[in-house]
Amino acid sequence: MSSHREAPAIAKDPVADSTDLYAFVSPDAPNAVTLIANYIPLEGPDGGPNFFEFGDDVLYAIYIDNDGDARPNVTYRFRFQTKIKNPNTFLYNTGPISAINSASWNRPQFYSVTRVANGAETVLGEHIACPPCNVGPRSTPSYAALAQSAIHNLSGSHGKVFAGQRQEGFYVDLGSIFDLGALRPFQNLHLLPLPAVQGVNGTKHLNVHSIALQVPIADLTRDGSSRFSDAADPKAVIGVWTAAYRRKAIIRGDGDDVESGPWIQVSRLGNPLFNEVIVPMSKKDRWNELPPTSDSTFVQYVQHPELAKLLPVLYPGVFPNLAAATGSRDDLVAILLTGIPSGIISGFQNFTGTTLAALSKAGRLDAEGIITLSKFIMENRGLKSNTEIELRKQLQANTEAADFAKRQNDPMFYQDFASFVQVLPRLNRNQFPEAFALLAQPPGNGQEAAGQVPNDPVGRRLLCA
Repeated sequence: MSSHREAPAIAKDPVADSTDLYAFVSPDAPNAVTLIANYIPLEGPDGGPNFFEFGDDVLYAIYIDNDGDARPNVTYRFRFQTKIKNPNTFLYNTGPISAINSASWNRPQFYSVTRVANGAETVLGEHIACPPCNVGPRSTPSYAALAQSAIHNLSGSHGKVFAGQRQEGFYVDLGSIFDLGALRPFQNLHLLPLPAVQGVNGTKHLNVHSIALQVPIADLTRDGSSRFSDAADPKAVIGVWTAAYRRKAIIRGDGDDVESGPWIQVSRLGNPLFNEVIVPMSKKDRWNELPPTSDSTFVQYVQHPELAKLLPVLYPGVFPNLAAATGSRDDLVAILLTGIPSGIISGFQNFTGTTLAALSKAGRLDAEGIITLSKFIMENRGLKSNTEIELRKQLQANTEAADFAKRQNDPMFYQDFASFVQVLPRLNRNQFPEAFALLAQPPGNGQEAAGQVPNDPVGRRLLCA
């Protein structure tokens, strides 16, 4: 679930900016949960001489809530450390990088993984090697092999981990959507019209840095279960979110900075675009600082989303049903806040309780199935535009969610959505493998042109094989 540069403060701090979060049971590993948290938005492949890397001064975390109280029961913490092998050169690498321990790679990065559960901390790995960035065909000629070698087993049969650069999977026409909500395929219908053209994937050749875990289901559930009676079993539901922290105080010195004080949360991510297009500008930085237990304070923006009000204004006459809607969006409250209880959607529930504190930015995973929006993503092999997902939510396209909303006496917008969804651009599926995948090989310098990213049937399925 994606949200890039969603708040003023975090937009100035990219190494701590969480961009995407995925939680799913992969068909390739049905007894495990794959968790992927992406950071550092919109990385250009030609980012030298100082290529992108995780922050040594940032604490990264992935949280699991397995009892529905919006508080973490299981936490995975990640700390990074960067080394400089040759202090007398400005080069990232002094020759081809043939392995992750290559002497030619001058700035390798390592990390530790710590699991926290029931108040006990367990170090699952230390001095774990990251792969380099995909610099280009001369510096990283066999990048797929480098990435594959950076998949490491965690201690104690607690799964496996990867941390490094991957291709940006977020699909959005950034240049158009934030130009007063213009959607190029039918911008001729916009309040300020231009000729309709195909949409542009503004992130097509950009990268992110991914922290990916694949851990046993039993490591995440409240009682260590990995089998459930059915999808209605409350033990089969977990909440997932990621967050990044910085020390409260920093003293700038002559070449050496000193940090002290407690860790302060500066970024948070779970459900897509929540802070980006639901929370108003004046409250975005505050939202990033708060835990999910405080999300009920933002319920008014979920019940009456600004985007749903803007669409009829920006596209006069195109969304008549949406324009006429005035009621509270209780369907969105269920999707983004409380979860959907049993009995609404056949064979599915992700209900976390009766309070609105429930993880508005913590995407919920049903270990026997998948959350409503994840189902929508998986059916499209993870390649759907996240902007479309957000619009789909707010236009009520999903028939199951629509049925729920009908029961909540909320008006539906089938006709509005039908005319809209058909003109949205699609990803080039030929660039992705047939297996479910969310982490493609990052394009390097000289590989950014369409069709020039090398085939990577193993690396694209990182942690899913």
